[in-house]
Amino acid sequence: MQVIKRDGRIMEFNKERIVDAVTKAMSQTSGGIDIELANKIATSVEKQLEDKNQVTVYEIQDVVEKKLMGSSRKEVAQSYITYRYNRDVARKSKTREMFLDIIGAKSNDITRENANMNADTPAGMMMKFASETTKPFVDDFLLSTEVREAVKDGYIHIHDKDYYPTKSLTCIQHPLDRILENGFRVGHGSSRPAKRIETAGILGCISMETIQNEMHGGQAIPAFDYFMAPYVKKAFIEEIKKQGENFDENVTDLLTYQPDDYIKKDLKGLKGKKRMIQIAINRTVDRVHQTMESFIHNMNTIHSRGGNQVVFSSINYGTDTTPEGRCVIRELLESTYKGVGDGETAIFPIQIWKKMRGINYLPEDRNYDLYQLSCKVAAKRFFPNYVNLDATYNQNELWKKEDPKRWYYECATMGCRTRVFENRHGEKSTIGRGNLSFTTINLPKIAIESAHKAQEKLGKSFELGIGSDKNMTEQYKKAVKRIFMQELEKYMTIASHQLYERFQYQATAIAKQFPLLMSGMWKDSEKLKPEDRVEEVIKHGTLSIGFIGLAECLIALTGKHHGESDESQKLGIEIVNEMWDLTKEFSEKYDLNYSVIATPAEGLSGRFTKIDRRTYGVIPGVTDREYYTNSNHVPVWYKCTAEHKAKIEAPYHEMCRAGHIFYIELDGDATHNPNTIKAVVDLMDKYNMGYGSINHTRTRCMDCGFENSDAKLVKCPKCGSENIDTIQRITGYLVGTTSRWNSAKLDELKDRVTHTGFEGDTIKGA
Repeated sequence: MQVIKRDGRIMEFNKERIVDAVTKAMSQTSGGIDIELANKIATSVEKQLEDKNQVTVYEIQDVVEKKLMGSSRKEVAQSYITYRYNRDVARKSKTREMFLDIIGAKSNDITRENANMNADTPAGMMMKFASETTKPFVDDFLLSTEVREAVKDGYIHIHDKDYYPTKSLTCIQHPLDRILENGFRVGHGSSRPAKRIETAGILGCISMETIQNEMHGGQAIPAFDYFMAPYVKKAFIEEIKKQGENFDENVTDLLTYQPDDYIKKDLKGLKGKKRMIQIAINRTVDRVHQTMESFIHNMNTIHSRGGNQVVFSSINYGTDTTPEGRCVIRELLESTYKGVGDGETAIFPIQIWKKMRGINYLPEDRNYDLYQLSCKVAAKRFFPNYVNLDATYNQNELWKKEDPKRWYYECATMGCRTRVFENRHGEKSTIGRGNLSFTTINLPKIAIESAHKAQEKLGKSFELGIGSDKNMTEQYKKAVKRIFMQELEKYMTIASHQLYERFQYQATAIAKQFPLLMSGMWKDSEKLKPEDRVEEVIKHGTLSIGFIGLAECLIALTGKHHGESDESQKLGIEIVNEMWDLTKEFSEKYDLNYSVIATPAEGLSGRFTKIDRRTYGVIPGVTDREYYTNSNHVPVWYKCTAEHKAKIEAPYHEMCRAGHIFYIELDGDATHNPNTIKAVVDLMDKYNMGYGSINHTRTRCMDCGFENSDAKLVKCPKCGSENIDTIQRITGYLVGTTSRWNSAKLDELKDRVTHTGFEGDTIKGA
């Protein structure tokens, strides 16, 4: 006989549960516990219901009440009814308290799970209500028992679990050229192809906003400069025609004129057609600048997902060397430097400079001047970040400098770190592809348990935590490493199967459920009819297994983290390399694109730690903080040079093909020292790193938007407000106010130290 529980799960009938409930009710009466009677009632209930294949919990409880009323202990029936009522209230109270926190706009880890979401707004509240009630449904109905237990016990974490039932995918690199050239239709409206630069900019925004509502992750444009460049040329031709009309001259010969660059210049001394050309250039630059300004403004104000957060958007650029592409890049950077509103730093889109030798990195390169400008902008506005196309694993043998569509073969990245490039089902490209879903492994937990198992096996006990290496024998180190690798493979396998099950669930979606995404934006989706399943096309996406707390894991295993010990660094590389090797096996097994991601832990950063501290207590350097260190990073509290941090973290980038990031914290005002930004990019080039960013001080008045680099600012010099906050990078993206950060990330923020020093460089500090 099966029992249908309150939450819908189906369990085998267990008579002992009735005995337990009845004895608890008896304990609240003067007659005390009568175990013989309790067993008799349980047996009688079972016999009465034995002809049924399935019964509900409520049916069982009703029969128990009647049996008690017919027994010699009628007073127990009333106690049982009270017990049953109190249990129901207790089950509901947790949900009630959680909902009241959301309603009351309380700042806690539930309402501050995502720093890009304003959970205090009505739409934000609805999102949180939906999110928190959906997760239990996923646990009960969409996860296998093995996976559900691994999640509950904190061995793995399923990201975006609240979106699981929607069958949505995580993210995509937009082939924006398709929309600009063909237009699109979605919902009750349609858009014609773009003819003007202003329209192209607006369609870029609409594309990301619309598809954001069809997905649960970020939106990126992989070649923003290339996609916008044709419309710069169109604008120039428009302006030339206007000059012909204004001066009543035939300008047919000027319509094919190709400027060497689009640079605004004084008209003094210019006459005739030279003057007309320069006027057209000046006005074209103005239009491009306004378009870029509007694009940035829109990406910081247009809301998606029910209106509670701006689009999690990214744009990649920097390698288009045509005059038109250079114009887009230059005016985008100039607009970013100027800021939005009252000169505020734009939080979105996350801007990513595609750094490449022969294109923009060396003084002799065509776009080197724009690279210099990018460093100036990043020194003030945090963005752009930098993706290193010269990294060995970011190169593409199909890329040709003379190919006008070489952007198709360039690696691009998603804002906070997601990378999609290799593809077992097609060409190596980012275009029209993204991550399907990802799951994270709790490395510190596996390390702690492996240490305990090794100690039991050897009959010896060693303290875990910082400095414990003094007591660790070689025999112990070998034993704990062997056990750890076995456990790691176990939970990697569970995670891989969970991702496969989620893929199979996502694959049951039909194209019309994602009207714009599956209209040709996702790779090969133009081949689908509205009622077709999406299985064949989503194979182009990736399934990613992430990890958190490598530093704490190594401290538990060796007594030191990888930033302070060569032995720990060697083991750390072995661990992540083993994960990488396993994902290759999973790719073969399931014929899907499995990969490793250096997890951008935000809401997760404190969840694992709380679970492990409850189980194992406080372990120095492991569970003694409110958070685990993101992925493979050197701990934020460990003081070291930028060069040392680069050396340690660089080897992990190649193994984390689904995404990685390197960052340093600069000390003080970087605005007047863009060479510091260049020095960091040089580190990426030197150590073969794939993606990086730079943090520094930027303080903002939350009332008027005034900004400067004074970390000690307490009163706004512009409006006198004391409502001051600091713009910070949380997991790769910026947040305009730390009031939306969860408690674990706030603790991490307090612990952050700065990194100074670049070996072999004249720059020593920042």
